[in-house]
Amino acid sequence: MKGKGLVHDNHAAELNKTGKKIMEMIKDSSLKEISDLVFEESIRLTESKYCYVAYVDPENKDSVGISFSHLTNTCDMYAQIGEARFKVLDDGSYGGLLGYSLDTGKSFYIKDINSHPAAHGMPPGHEPVDQFLSVPVKYEGEIIGQIVLADPLEDYNDYHLEIAEKISELYAVALKKLLYDEK
Repeated sequence: MKGKGLVHDNHAAELNKTGKKIMEMIKDSSLKEISDLVFEESIRLTESKYCYVAYVDPENKDSVGISFSHLTNTCDMYAQIGEARFKVLDDGSYGGLLGYSLDTGKSFYIKDINSHPAAHGMPPGHEPVDQFLSVPVKYEGEIIGQIVLADPLEDYNDYHLEIAEKISELYAVALKKLLYDEK
């Protein structure tokens, strides 16, 4: 049975292993290496086709994708420069479906992205995406990152959301130590 609070034993054990690995990596790994692990585990444990792992820049609050699936022609350029930066808008929001969990602080999934009120279409040349799951990464209530997933093997449900939220808790600790404790 799947549902909120019922992470299967095998996933709970895998999440514990992932958490331990992240904690071990913090002292001598780069943010990119840790984000890549979060990317890989998020895709694997939710059986999603695509993923985007970002942090909120402590200097200017931009959303900075550091590990991501390549869904547009510009993704190769972003990969070469090491990030996909989405500037925070003048009103302090990010806008759109990608920014919705950052703007609201709420995790969500949707089976038809065009039906979501924040959706405003895909950028030109973007691979089509049908289902979407987004989790803000929070540390002590402050949003410091984001994990976005798309196109699972089976429809997203609360179980997938719970897995992504647990991964986001692990990522939050790494982001806090690597980006925010220095400030």
